Amino acid sequence: MMSLTATFLYALLTDRVILLHQLDDMVDLFCEPFPGTTWYLPSDFPIHGLEEHNKDSQNSYGYLIEKNLINTDPNAPPSSLPSSLYLHLMHDMGYDHLHVRFFCDDDQQVISKINWVFLKTNQYFIPGLFLIPKYAEELAQMFPLKETVFHHLGRYLLHPSNVVWDIIMRYHNSYLAKSKEIIGIQVRIFDWAPISTEKSYEQVIKCTQQELILPGVNLNQSQISPSTSTKATTKTVLMVSLYEDIYKRLYNLYFEHPTTTGEMINVYQPSHEEKQQTENKFHNHQAMAEIWLLSFSDVLVTSAGSTFGYVSYGLAGIKPWYLQSSIGSQNIQNPPCYRATSIDPCYQIAPNFNCKTGGAGDRRNIIRHVRQCDDHSVYIYASSIKLFD
Repeated sequence: MMSLTATFLYALLTDRVILLHQLDDMVDLFCEPFPGTTWYLPSDFPIHGLEEHNKDSQNSYGYLIEKNLINTDPNAPPSSLPSSLYLHLMHDMGYDHLHVRFFCDDDQQVISKINWVFLKTNQYFIPGLFLIPKYAEELAQMFPLKETVFHHLGRYLLHPSNVVWDIIMRYHNSYLAKSKEIIGIQVRIFDWAPISTEKSYEQVIKCTQQELILPGVNLNQSQISPSTSTKATTKTVLMVSLYEDIYKRLYNLYFEHPTTTGEMINVYQPSHEEKQQTENKFHNHQAMAEIWLLSFSDVLVTSAGSTFGYVSYGLAGIKPWYLQSSIGSQNIQNPPCYRATSIDPCYQIAPNFNCKTGGAGDRRNIIRHVRQCDDHSVYIYASSIKLFD
């Protein structure tokens, strides 16, 4: 969803039509965003195997530069350029400075003259577009508030299919609609920062209670069902995680003990599939539904570095609390969470490249509204960048 939005913005900036190569795991995820037409490539499109392109493909921009097969003079006439080009903007592009030249002004002058561009990405590369002088003026006019880029584009472009929307509405109407306040909690446990579900639960409790997102409880008292005459405020916690254990612990805490404020806390979890199943269509339907359910939250707590969380708070337009991850440690960080300073997603593995010298360069301090991501402490890669106001 983030890479689709980034590609859409690039198409807008370069006056291109965006067409999407649909794979099986995308079936029935989105409604068509453009009335009267389709954004999917036709099944009889003459070029096959688009998903197999990689950084070594012989029609890639980096390969053509390396082999001196393309004229990179910004004044080169269109007739001297190929009719099509593959742009490799995947997470591994940062190691190849030839592919990274996509983010250089002179190279954009060249690419803009090529009719067909095949772009493959799994990154939110929009902050990189803000570093290209060619697009600076138009981007400034489009987005006076820099951190709202994904919020506006995502809500315009990405619409759940009827299948997904039905899941969203049935769950919302059954569990969330009558709540005074919805608190979304999204927990992702990464392979590179493993933590037990017990420790993860402890971190959620410390964060939400220290930051007054959830009330404390009287552990020495048992919960008494409120009478129909009481006017206790009801808050609803929407727990989204692959794991059931965190939800069960949180549910039991507020089900078994009264809160110190007298509030009633309801805790719900739509699913708990234990492991990610990216190639499973129904798993993707459920995941997308839960992203949208989280976007209905009044307050959001998400795992730092989670793209699932990025999309949720980006669509919601609210700054979340980040649960800090500990690389190589089971210890809970102090503080356990901190507030985000921007609602835009992070370009997690942005290339370090200096267009003038052709060598490595820090792109985090070129312009004041593109800086290191505010959840950067979780990254092994220090090159992450993000839009700020």
